[in-house]
Amino acid sequence: MSGKQDLLEALDAASDTHVRFLQVLVQAPSPNPPGDTRAAAAVVTSFLSGHGIPYEIVSPDRGGDGSNDAVLYPNVVSEFAGGAGPGPRLVLNGHLDVFPVDPATLPQWTHAPWSGHIDEDGSRIHGRGVVDMKLGTAALAVAYAFLYARRHRLRGSVLFCAVSDEETGGRWGTSYLVKTNPGRFGGDVMLGAEPAGVGSVRFSEKGTLRMWCTVTTAGAHGAYSNLSVGAIRTAAAYVGDATRAVEGIKVELSHDIREQLKQPQVRQRIDDIMGPGTADVIARPTVNVGIIEGGDGSLNMIPASCRFSLDIRLPIGLTREHVIPLLKDLTKQYPHAGFEFAVVEAASNPASISPLGHPLLGLLIDNAAALADDNGDDDDGRPLAIPSMGATDCKHYRYAGIPAYVYGGSPRTMAQVNESASLKEYLHILKVHAAAAWDYLQEGGALDEAGRT
Repeated sequence: MSGKQDLLEALDAASDTHVRFLQVLVQAPSPNPPGDTRAAAAVVTSFLSGHGIPYEIVSPDRGGDGSNDAVLYPNVVSEFAGGAGPGPRLVLNGHLDVFPVDPATLPQWTHAPWSGHIDEDGSRIHGRGVVDMKLGTAALAVAYAFLYARRHRLRGSVLFCAVSDEETGGRWGTSYLVKTNPGRFGGDVMLGAEPAGVGSVRFSEKGTLRMWCTVTTAGAHGAYSNLSVGAIRTAAAYVGDATRAVEGIKVELSHDIREQLKQPQVRQRIDDIMGPGTADVIARPTVNVGIIEGGDGSLNMIPASCRFSLDIRLPIGLTREHVIPLLKDLTKQYPHAGFEFAVVEAASNPASISPLGHPLLGLLIDNAAALADDNGDDDDGRPLAIPSMGATDCKHYRYAGIPAYVYGGSPRTMAQVNESASLKEYLHILKVHAAAAWDYLQEGGALDEAGRT
């Protein structure tokens, strides 16, 4: 029996244990905010200890004063070196924090948000964060544990990270690890398991530019609109102009990305996974106005100030340096008003991308296709390489020059009331992770100068 076949059969034989691990992880509340992931981290460290795997807790000093309130935000890390010789370093990264639960929605939950309830037929598991991304983090942990047990047959090394703080940007999680010690917490390539749908492998994601804009005008009595247009009407007009201008920017894509995204089957897969029309905007900038507020609470007053937010999504090839001057230039059309812009830096990040020709991308696609008979709810056959609309911790690796790819479960029900995931899909994903990692860390494979198989 080949080493890879032995690996897959061992994973199949322990399916019930994998399901129980995921269930216990879902039952450990870790909403962010506030971001306390200690209970979830304890589940992961117990799992590692049960497999005889050493680990370390890496916590940032968030206050900078040595008080180490980061005990609330642990990052679980473990690593091993293969025994078959030098080779590439593979990073497996998943996050422990999840979206919070709105207390007002609790009566709508069929099963309590932290129940980890499993349907009687064993098909689905329920609970907040099971989709984003405790299913994926558990799958990566299981794959890591079974690779660790066979590390003597692998080349190179593997780093496993179960991190905090992804939902609020990763400053105290992945970003902290990669920036403070890139030699240890970096690698040749990263594999993630965010909810992407088993019909795809994600290789890039849009960036974000989030801003507040404050508009000021002369105020007046509501009967005297001849004296002042007012801040709210000015803001509304400006929002329309800004949206048309930003969404009208023509973005130049590289040849390989352009060719990938114009394929009919790729466009259809994008729409199937992320919703109709997504293929039309995935390589274009978009504008969302999430909040608008103004006036002094009086119905009969023309407001002197108005504040609104801009949530601009930046495709590959477009940066804030292209957008902000355009936004400011548009204010010249409103000489009667003052405009102030403030970028929300913590929530604004450039777009990121990884090569379409990387070996791990091909191995994920090949192994997912080979294991397609057990891939659960989204049976799309061979997955296709597509970009992501939202942001993940992959960006921190890509910013550091480390390619990063995502193969994960269905995004359906993510952050919704009655969030749930397919257990068949979960078992499929952990096998794809393990098999692709095995192939990448070939026990006898020739390595090129970059350390890749």
